[in-house]
Parts: sequence; structure tokens; C-alpha cells
Amino acid sequence: MLFKMAKKPDLLPGTLDMLILKTLTRAPLHGYGIALSIKRLSDDVLTVEEGSLYPALQRLLLQGWVKAEWKMTETNRRARFYTLRSAGRKQLGVELTQFEQMIAAIGRVLSDAQVA
Repeated sequence: MLFKMAKKPDLLPGTLDMLILKTLTRAPLHGYGIALSIKRLSDDVLTVEEGSLYPALQRLLLQGWVKAEWKMTETNRRARFYTLRSAGRKQLGVELTQFEQMIAAIGRVLSDAQVA
């Protein structure tokens, strides 16, 4: 008997930037390293595709929240490494607060408790 694997959940809109910023608080990384870190830390639940990752990184660069520098990877390849800037750290705080408020609101809607 064959079982179909459940589809992995999509990222909630607006969470990719937050996840990238949070990942860069740990260390500067290249794009593939960012995607790998998010996948690993989420126990393979969250997968960031290149088609989403690189436009998001470009958006973060344009906002001034990250900076990029060409360096060599551990496998001796040239890659762009991204580093969190202080403005990005501040933005991460804003995004985390908004995310926590959204999760709390969703939790209230999903709970069985009646609001008076």
C-alpha cells in the first residue's frame, strides 16, 4: 500500500524576511547556507526555494537591513555572504512583535473560549 506524503506547509506571507533576519543573527551566511539553516532548524518542515530566497535577500539589501560581501565558501566557491546590520536587527524586533501578535490573535480565534 502506498501512502502519499503530506505536503510541507507553505511559509506564512511575510515570514520569510523575519526568518532570514533571525538566521543572520547567528552568523553571516551565503544564500544556500541561510536556506539550509532554516530547513535544519525547522526539522525539515520549512524549505526556502531559491525563487523566494534571492528576491527576499535583494529586498533586505535594498532596505539596508543586511549587507553583502563576496567571499569564498568552505568548499572554495565564491559566494555572497549576508550580514545583519543594526537596522536589520531593529526590524527583526518589529517583525517578531507583529508575528507574535498575529499568532496570539489566530490562537484566540481558534480557541473554544467565548469572548464576552
